[in-house]
Amino acid sequence: MADDSTLSSGLGHVPVLQDRIVGLLAPALCAPGAVYVDATLGLGGHAQAVLQQVPTCRVIGIDRDTQALSRAQEVLAPWSDQVTLIHAVYDELPRILDDLGIDFVQGILFDLGVSSMQLDRVDRGFSYSQDAPLDMRMNPGSGDTAADILNSYTVPELTRVLRDYGDEKFARRIAQRIVAQREAQTWTTSGPLVELIRSAIPAPARRTGGNPAKRTFQALRIEVNDELGVLQAAIPAALSVLALHGRLVVMSYQSLEDKIVKSALRPGLHPDVPHGLPVIPDELMPWLQDLSRGSITAGEQEIEHNPRASSVRVRAVERVAA
Repeated sequence: MADDSTLSSGLGHVPVLQDRIVGLLAPALCAPGAVYVDATLGLGGHAQAVLQQVPTCRVIGIDRDTQALSRAQEVLAPWSDQVTLIHAVYDELPRILDDLGIDFVQGILFDLGVSSMQLDRVDRGFSYSQDAPLDMRMNPGSGDTAADILNSYTVPELTRVLRDYGDEKFARRIAQRIVAQREAQTWTTSGPLVELIRSAIPAPARRTGGNPAKRTFQALRIEVNDELGVLQAAIPAALSVLALHGRLVVMSYQSLEDKIVKSALRPGLHPDVPHGLPVIPDELMPWLQDLSRGSITAGEQEIEHNPRASSVRVRAVERVAA
């Protein structure tokens, strides 16, 4: 969730592609009893926008970050009677709905990645712009930190993480230096790591692509939170609880996320039948309709207003068959 902050509450920026996202979800939420799941609630910006557009719907807001849930509760207070906030990871959606006695929902939104609040809170360790504890956990207090990974992974393990999750060309060189440096002093804060990365990458490569630490920090964050593993389970889980004519919207900010989303949606959009088959049996017909015609990206005006929208890619589908 590159930017999931609020509209008019004074807590931050307008969420990425706010009007477009609400426009995709609202038609499925107008019927009495409609339920909208914000699977990555963040500070509640998208949920607030949905409730302002469709004030009759019920909202289930999920986030693994307790600090975000606390802030979102303030933002969504005017609708407290119809909002339920859940501290969980979004791949737990079927279990969450079962606990609430809900079989199917009419709208689901995933706004993937790291939130504005997580980036802006120095003590969370997500940003490489200031020296801070190497934490990066979306659920503070649970699981290994980025420092734990840097202090325990082998060179091959670190190389895999940096290469696969950060697309870092110099992954092995950085990994070797991380392991060598921890023999003298354990990793605790981000400043020395940023300096190590800068020194490990050849000067010509440092002149393009922004801060050279960006790829390593992205890779560590994904590993700490198992973001891709959770996402691989979450999209099929969401589709399994999507009602007929319900809509699923997913906002991705890097290619690895988008590839997983595209792959998970493909079977419902393009059933596996022989090419040229004259008649497709009903049970093999597409059961999802593509609402985004592939994917939606932000325009120049949106990016100028909200730079974090520059990498967003939105995929949206509607369930058209049981």
